[in-house]
Amino acid sequence: MSDRERFIECCCTSAVEAAEAAAGGASRVELCEELQVGGVTPRERTLRETLQKCSLPVNVLIRPRGGDFVYNEAEKEAMLQSIRLCKSLGVNGVVIGALTPEGDIDIPLMRELIAAAKPLSTTFHRAFDECRDPFKALEEIIALGFDRILTSGQAPNAPEGADLIAQLVRKAAGRIVIMPGAGVRPSNIAKLESVTGASEFHSSAHGPSGATDRLTVRLLVESR
Repeated sequence: MSDRERFIECCCTSAVEAAEAAAGGASRVELCEELQVGGVTPRERTLRETLQKCSLPVNVLIRPRGGDFVYNEAEKEAMLQSIRLCKSLGVNGVVIGALTPEGDIDIPLMRELIAAAKPLSTTFHRAFDECRDPFKALEEIIALGFDRILTSGQAPNAPEGADLIAQLVRKAAGRIVIMPGAGVRPSNIAKLESVTGASEFHSSAHGPSGATDRLTVRLLVESR
């Protein structure tokens, strides 16, 4: 790759972690809470504090609970309410996704969420990794107007899913950003970049303390 700095989206759960991400050279923050269940929508207090203290663009995970990505009416309304709050507070983007019980993209719900989110940046989250046909899902997500897809290549982590991620990058052909996430570390990011051809990467960048750490972020940005 060139000498330009690598684009790292840092998954953070607090304003303190977001500040560490910025200090380490991250390009963007994805804000969420409860990483032990894969992340849920952050509390309003966390969101406001992070936006106040973080100099980076902040994308917010909109996910009302852990578990599967099939949502009922009450959960849909909760997601719409969260999106409206995010818009009112001036976030950079939202991270959304929903599936049918059969494992396809829930297109009617996604259209509704996308419409509510406009003009914010939109990322389809790792619900993608549970789609039964990733290439069909890719085309549907592009048609919906998303800016990027966060994916581990339908594997437990992105290094294991690198071959599928590379195929998705080629199929996308610049129409959407394919962003590898899950298990992205300083020790594997250069190889992941080489194999996949991806241009953005997602990592929690946890250091020895178990939280986002500026040194780990810097190593993600600079590792060659």
